[in-house]
Formats: sequence, structure tokens, C-alpha cells
Amino acid sequence: MQIAIADAKAHFAELIRKAEAGEAIVITRHGRPVAELRAAGQGGRRPLLGAMEGQFTLPKDIATADPELAELFEGGQIPPTRP
Repeated sequence: MQIAIADAKAHFAELIRKAEAGEAIVITRHGRPVAELRAAGQGGRRPLLGAMEGQFTLPKDIATADPELAELFEGGQIPPTRP
């Protein structure tokens, strides 16, 4: 949920209840996020491994599509494709 600073001031107790229930509230100034309100103990950081799971898919030809990329990661050896 996003809310402007002025509205957050007016509804602060309600926002605290929502944060306690597990909702993250983004407070904005002129439409830009400036702070986040969440329950204590809920870390804002996601674990590094798996943090982007489900956010994008890799192309099937990623290993063979770009020889320059292969040079950077495989020392010039383009691995064989898997069926």
C-alpha cells in the first residue's frame, strides 16, 4: 500500500494496525516513495538466494546466444546445449 505523508499523519493509528497485521506501507512525498512502515521484526531485506524467483525467466538459448557473453563467463567455451 502507498500513502502520501499528509494522509499517513491523518491515519497513523490505522496504518500501525495494518503494519502489525503484516502489510508493508510505503509513505510517499510528491508521489515518490520515501519510507516504509512495517511491523517490528519484519526485516526489509529478502534473502539473496532466490530473491528474484518468479520475477523473470531466462531464455532457453542463454548459453549459446551471445559469444561475447560466453567469453566473459566461460573463457570462450560455449557449452553444448541440452535437449
